[in-house]
Amino acid sequence: MDARAEELFDYVQERCLWQFHSRSWDRQENIEGIITKGIELLQGKTPAADTPKDRCFLADARIMVADFRSGFPWIKDADAAEIQQVMEQLAQLLVDVTVTHSKNRELSHHLY
Repeated sequence: MDARAEELFDYVQERCLWQFHSRSWDRQENIEGIITKGIELLQGKTPAADTPKDRCFLADARIMVADFRSGFPWIKDADAAEIQQVMEQLAQLLVDVTVTHSKNRELSHHLY
């Protein structure tokens, strides 16, 4: 695992509540949506904002990306492929910790 992905993971774990929705599918969807929008922003692209969900993901991604740019100077020098790789590793870490290995049994409780 790239040390840069772990740096970003530590930041997200400490400061971003969007990773902690109440159901595993919801967490997964948020992580994927926000990280995808974040990748596009970091690569200088204009992410789609056609649906309310897209706009929500984009709003959270904008805040995250602004903090990444100010707090992690190496991200400004990273090319598109590096950004893609690091951010995909970040998403993998987030899913692993907050979904796959979460001890919160409510995430997949059949009555919810």
